This record gives sequence, structure tokens and C-alpha cells, in this order.
Amino acid sequence: MKKPEQPLNASFAASKTLPRTVIVLGLVSFFNDFASDIVIPLIPILLATVLAAGPIALGFIEGVADALASFLKLWSGRHSDVLSGRRKGLALAGYSLSNFARPLLGLAGSWFTLLLLRSLDRVGKGLRSAPRDALVADATPPHMRGYAFGFHRALDNGGAVAGSLAAAAALAWFDLSLVEVILWSAIPGFLAVLLLGVGVKEEKTTVIQTPTMLPPLAWSALSLPMRRYLLVLMLFTFARASETFILLLGHQLGIGVVELLLLWSALNFCKAITATWGGKLADRLGRGTLMLIGWITFALSFLMLSQVTGNTGLWLVIIFYGLFAGLSEGAERALISDYAKAGERGTAFGWYYLAMGIAAIPAGLLFGTIWYWQSAAVAFLFAGGLSALAALLLRFWAWPHRSHFTKGHL
Repeated sequence: MKKPEQPLNASFAASKTLPRTVIVLGLVSFFNDFASDIVIPLIPILLATVLAAGPIALGFIEGVADALASFLKLWSGRHSDVLSGRRKGLALAGYSLSNFARPLLGLAGSWFTLLLLRSLDRVGKGLRSAPRDALVADATPPHMRGYAFGFHRALDNGGAVAGSLAAAAALAWFDLSLVEVILWSAIPGFLAVLLLGVGVKEEKTTVIQTPTMLPPLAWSALSLPMRRYLLVLMLFTFARASETFILLLGHQLGIGVVELLLLWSALNFCKAITATWGGKLADRLGRGTLMLIGWITFALSFLMLSQVTGNTGLWLVIIFYGLFAGLSEGAERALISDYAKAGERGTAFGWYYLAMGIAAIPAGLLFGTIWYWQSAAVAFLFAGGLSALAALLLRFWAWPHRSHFTKGHL
């Protein structure tokens, strides 16, 4: 068992108030997701209408983009450790790149161009995600990390709510085209970059001094509990197809674009209102408990989606899914910071994102292919069954026992 981390000072360890860095990074994510979710829920609509492409193209685009981002996350997380915990520059570069590329998606003339721009957007995500999450962990005492990551996810999802509502309002009240709405996403994106640039300061007390030699960047260098956790997480990610497929299902059921945007907003609103509470529960009850609840309800939600035949059923399932998904989001990331040593958090988050990325391309392609050759119902049934298997493996093979960590982490 590793030695307990020493708090930076006594008041820091005893504090119940989130650090300023965590709050500012939460606001950065709010504005970034505001911009992102003006655009993202419109992608399946663009593909199905303007670009005349279907579920296989959607699965391929989302899978390639997510996988590319995940490979970069390992590099950027590791590099932020090599820089002795100075992570802001990588995060700033990533947010800037995404918010340059994303508004251009509206100008895509083919699904291949959309793939290139979406991939560039996700390259930015790849640069920023692991260093940003490590910044949150660096700034937060161990007993509050579930709370901190839950708070961050709440603001992230809150931005998604604001973005999709803004897109719905623009289409319904101002008679803007899809292209014009997507271009307007540049404004909240610029605010996110500006806020990160001026609002986050890497104080000397939050910069972790890493050893001269970091452990080898090898799978075998990870602890056995973390390797098991990441393997099970890969299986769950393989089942966790992009949520944009839910919008494609709504489009297939005949739901209009504005209502689909409201549906997307409701999904993220439900996540936002339970994320902070779920993070606090994870600090008290254990990260594994909250994750197990989230994974089981995900399986149930996708099984129910396979049976949906109309608007009302889709709305009810989305609300159920969103409320429980929000509970586990903070725990999933906090668990990575528990497994990692102080000077290796960037690398640990990089492995976390890489594990999910390895599963991203086959997951999206397989889900889209099953949908195309069988039906949406069969695709959702497959994903629901596979996620239930992942939940069983988490509980009986990769359960995060308290003995793995310093007291107070779980």
C-alpha cells in the first residue's frame, strides 16, 4: 500500500470548500460545453439530412474522433507529469484548438470533411482532458475528490443544457439555418479559452514535484487493481455507444429537430442535477458503489430504449438514464486519482482515456452496423447486455476495495 499523501497544509486538508482552481475549471467546462452542445446534437441531423449519411457513418466518425483524442490524452497527461505538474499550457492549447475547429463543422460539404473537422475538435480534447483532470486532482484534498469531480461534471453537463437550449431557440425563434447556428458556437467557446487563460493560476503549492525518473510508460507498470479496472472500463465503453445515437433514434421516430435539441438538453440537465450529489456520495459510500449503480442503470436504460416506439417513451427513458448517469460520473474519474501517485496523475488519466479510446472505434462501428443491418432495437439490446456484463465484472473481479487506497480516498 502506498504511503498516505501529505496535505499541503492543515487548513487545506480540513477544508470542505472547493478550491478556486476547481471552480474556475468547472466554469471553463461550462462555456466549452455550451459551445460544443450547440453543435454536437446537430451532427446526426446534418448526416441524416444535409449529407445523406446514416448510422454507420455516425458510428465511424464518433469512434475515430474519440479514439484519436484518447491516444493524445495519454501523451498529454504523461507530458504534464514530465513538466513537474505544470499542466495549464496543454489544457489551454487543447481548448483553443477545439474552439477553432468546432464552428467550421457547419461548413462541411461531405461526411469525410465532417470527420476531419470532428477529429481536429477531438485532438483538442485529447490535449486538454488528462492535464485538466490532473489539475483538479492536484488542487483537491483526497477526501473531497469525488465532490470536486462531481462538481466539474455538473457544470460540464450544465453547459450542455445551455448549448442545446440555445440551439433550439435559435432554430425555433430566429429562423437561423443549421450552419448559422453552428457558427455562433464560436462565442461561448472563446469565453472558455479566455477564462482558462486569465482565471487559472498554477500556484507553487499546487504544482507537484515529480521524481527525476517517472515509471516506464508501460501497461505492466500500472498496479494490478488499476489494470483490472481499466480493462472492465474498456468493456463498458465498448457497450457505451455515443449518446448521439439516441438523437438518431428520435429522428427515426419522426421527432423534429427542435424537440431533439430539447431532449438532448433534458438529458444533460438530469446529469447536471445529480453529478455533484453523486460525487459527494462517492466520497462517503465508495467510488465502486456509485459506479455500479450508474452501470446497472445504463444497462436498463439501453434495454428500455430498444423497446421505445414514440416520443413519450423516449422522454421517460432519457430522464431516467440522465439522472443515474450523473451520479457516477465524478466517481469514475475520482477513482483514477485514487489509484495514482501524486506525481503520476497526468499519466494515470492518460491511461484512463486511452483505455476508453481503444474501445471507441469498434464500439461505434459495431453499434452502427448492427443498427443498419438489423435494427435500432437490436443495437440497443446488444449494448444493454454488454454493459450488464461489465457491471458484473466490476463487482466481482475489479471491485475497488478500500484497502487499495489511503484512508479517506474511498
